[in-house]
Amino acid sequence: MIKNTALTRMLGIEYPIIMAPMFLVSNTQMIIEGLKCGISGAIPALNYKTDSELRKAINEIKNASDKPFGINLIVNKSNPRYKQQLRAIIDLQVAYVITSLGDPKEVIRQCHQHGIKVFCDVVDLKIAQKVEKLGADALIAVNSVAGGHAGPFTASELIPMLKKHSNLPIISAGGVATHQQAMDVLNLGADGLSIGTPFIATNECKVSDDYKKAILSFGASDIVTTNKMSGSPLNVINTPYVQEIGTKANWLELILNKNRRLKKYAKMLILKQGMNTMEKAAFSATYKNVWVAGPGIEFIHEIKTVKEVVNSLMQYSSLLK
Repeated sequence: MIKNTALTRMLGIEYPIIMAPMFLVSNTQMIIEGLKCGISGAIPALNYKTDSELRKAINEIKNASDKPFGINLIVNKSNPRYKQQLRAIIDLQVAYVITSLGDPKEVIRQCHQHGIKVFCDVVDLKIAQKVEKLGADALIAVNSVAGGHAGPFTASELIPMLKKHSNLPIISAGGVATHQQAMDVLNLGADGLSIGTPFIATNECKVSDDYKKAILSFGASDIVTTNKMSGSPLNVINTPYVQEIGTKANWLELILNKNRRLKKYAKMLILKQGMNTMEKAAFSATYKNVWVAGPGIEFIHEIKTVKEVVNSLMQYSSLLK
């Protein structure tokens, strides 16, 4: 089986997989099942609207398992609840934080004071070198085919680049839905995998049946990148509604995003509107379907359990040393 990488040693898990934090999609049941199977998992803090809901979710997982899991934290100014969410993470001693879309300096400083590890989303070498200097414990190397927020480089470009110029463990995010893809990415030099899309099509996932059916029926060619939902590149299924609204920011959004004084508020507005649209699409019947996914949907043809997904990713793997 795939074992003994920097990620498995760091977290004390059996397989070098993190169930990726997926906005609106990830839930405590999915994470708990993943922990039972020997992997880790993370949930976006933004999946919870209040501090008490976030704390309740963390405690639910901790009460069900002593295995390590993480919380994904948006650390830029578009997340007004960032400091409150960080306090909950520290108070409840979550094993690690995955930082996204901002400067992780303060998160690294505070978390390390309490023995909490910090993994940072990076999309290029410049950001990777910056967070390494700040003291990050690992890099989440977000590539161009990641479901959700994506970077400009493929895994075959990004991982060797980071491997050559960084001493941190590299966790590749994006483009893994099969055992062979998992092996290919690990053989590029990755120390672990952050995998999301295959876990959407599971019994434990609570998104709408329409969302799950879309994962099964659409293919890799149906994935497009949009800047309309969060102000950053986001990979989604090219539904009729996505085609209707387009994938490029309009002239007003471009102007606001380039204005230094207004950029913070523009991103907050775009993110809030995008979150509302995606929430309605994820859990209810609506023609405004914005379903986040990666091209790995090409290889997903049935609804499975979390355990079955983990087993299919790991089967017939050779021991890594």
